[in-house]
Amino acid sequence: MTMRPIRIIGDPVLRTPAEPVTSFDAELRALVTDLMDTLLGAPGRAGVAAPQIGVGAQVFVYDADGHRGHMVNPTLELSEEIQNDDEGCLSIPGLYFPTPRALHATAHGFDQHGEPLTIPGSGFLARALQHETDHLAGRLYVDTLRGDARRRALREIRAGRFDSPSRRG
Repeated sequence: MTMRPIRIIGDPVLRTPAEPVTSFDAELRALVTDLMDTLLGAPGRAGVAAPQIGVGAQVFVYDADGHRGHMVNPTLELSEEIQNDDEGCLSIPGLYFPTPRALHATAHGFDQHGEPLTIPGSGFLARALQHETDHLAGRLYVDTLRGDARRRALREIRAGRFDSPSRRG
């Protein structure tokens, strides 16, 4: 089992769009395994994207609402219906804010062997699919916040008021 360290906000890899995967090979399968080990290696995690472990590839894993898997090179179809629940991120530990997301999302992409894959999701799974796909575009959930929630989030981040590993004793 290889649990990789999660990159924290401020690391440029989190703000850099990931490259599409072009080789569905042993290296990709090892990355998917490392991502899944990282996801399942600590309780309460719903997803991990490759940039969060320092890899600029369009790959993520998820474990949400009883659904577990991975996706390579995802694209999303989103409903117009919105949910506005609290959302957090492993890369901004300890901060949670109400974050608007589509209530339903369908992710299209590929599995680690290059086979087409479609993942429909509602509620929490839809939120996880959107959150992880955003990571692949160099976006964090705080980028979607508006108004007072955005101001509070940015204030907390600037003040370093999140549970950063570098701040732990």
